[in-house]
Amino acid sequence: MACAETEASRGRRAWVPLLAVCAGYFMVILDVTALNVAVPVIGRQLSASLTGIQWITDGYTLVFAGFLLTGGALGDRLGNRRVFCSGVAVFALSSAACALAASAPLLVAARLVEGLGAALIVPGSLALLQQAYPEPAARSRAFGLWGSMAGVAAAAGPLLGGLLVATLGWRWVFLVNLPVGAACLLLTLRHVARSPRRAARPLDWPAQCAVVATAALLTAALNEVGRRGWSDPAVLTMAALAALAAAGFAVRERLARAPVLPPSLLRSRAMGGGAVIGLLFNFGFYGMVFTASLEFQHQRGFSALGTGLALFPAVAMTMFASVLSGRLARRTGHRPLVVSGMLLAALGLAGWAAAGPDPAYPLLVAPMMAAGFGTSFALTGTTATVMGAAPAGYSGAASALFNTTRQIGSATGVALGGSLLATAADYGTGLRTSMAVGALAYLAAAGLACLCVPPLPRHARQERA
Repeated sequence: MACAETEASRGRRAWVPLLAVCAGYFMVILDVTALNVAVPVIGRQLSASLTGIQWITDGYTLVFAGFLLTGGALGDRLGNRRVFCSGVAVFALSSAACALAASAPLLVAARLVEGLGAALIVPGSLALLQQAYPEPAARSRAFGLWGSMAGVAAAAGPLLGGLLVATLGWRWVFLVNLPVGAACLLLTLRHVARSPRRAARPLDWPAQCAVVATAALLTAALNEVGRRGWSDPAVLTMAALAALAAAGFAVRERLARAPVLPPSLLRSRAMGGGAVIGLLFNFGFYGMVFTASLEFQHQRGFSALGTGLALFPAVAMTMFASVLSGRLARRTGHRPLVVSGMLLAALGLAGWAAAGPDPAYPLLVAPMMAAGFGTSFALTGTTATVMGAAPAGYSGAASALFNTTRQIGSATGVALGGSLLATAADYGTGLRTSMAVGALAYLAAAGLACLCVPPLPRHARQERA
């Protein structure tokens, strides 16, 4: 009996590293989703323009996206656990600074630092899971639960954000990160093993700077479209410089002695295709959440809490879709799940776009549920595809590449959605155009998944038959 209890205790302890790592990831996602419903209130209280509201969201996202590769490279070089814990500390402290901000510029500055903390957390989260669960079945379950943790945070975020704004004020949206961060640090330091260090691998700072410049310039160009228009010289200049920085990164990676990612990894269909799929589905989902939040509050007069409740059908579906796909993948492989998830999400946003200029809210519930479920359903398979293509010693860099493209997708989805709302003839037209563009992004992701996500191996199919 004692032996059985000991084995059960070991089984429970085996999942403590997952809980510790997911707590950090939960904090990052919760911050984004809770803020979506609070941003309109923050904008009014701090007298921020629409462009300023976008920068409160996208200032964080562009630093997050720009420094993810740096965070991944530092994790591989210095140890993923050390860098992960440093990111949690930076994120928690900068969240406190966000809560104390007295003006929109100060809030944007604190959000930039918060984005840096997130860039150190997220690459390490996947790398630590890969380290803690080397057996494929356990790793697949861990990745599924990691994805479902994002779903839980996405579902809880709008409701929690709306409740906090309605009762205690928007500053508490940031203060809730402090206890979560403290619990994450405690669990990680006590229960997650130290990561190997590869201190001899240098950091490629020119490539890192090129990534930061690409993300910042692209996001700035899309944000400024709403104020200046698509043909403004400043917008065109920033877009051209973003393309130049991206080309510079590609050239540098080809010539560098110690590139951020090995050239063979960048040429991998699974790695490159999976990264682009992540960009496309984040573009569609977070663009939808941002524009829907503005629609519900500005056009329909919902409160912050009402907006959280209105968005709940979209984000609630993400809570179990990742776990479900993780279980089904052992029977079907990842390709059919990613493809079907993207097609379902595309159908959802297309349904919203086709619902008319002023549809009743009940008509929007099914489209939101389809988009939320489809996005999360595809996340586990895309994550496993990217991480499975990573060679030994590059798990942090592979995780960083995947999450960099995802965050660039989030930033561009938010920026383009806001710009379409600002430049369209009326709000309804801008919203429907944004949803149609998101649906096209999901369709492109489905087509790419057919080409890039590996099918279930034949021997695995025979075993399951």
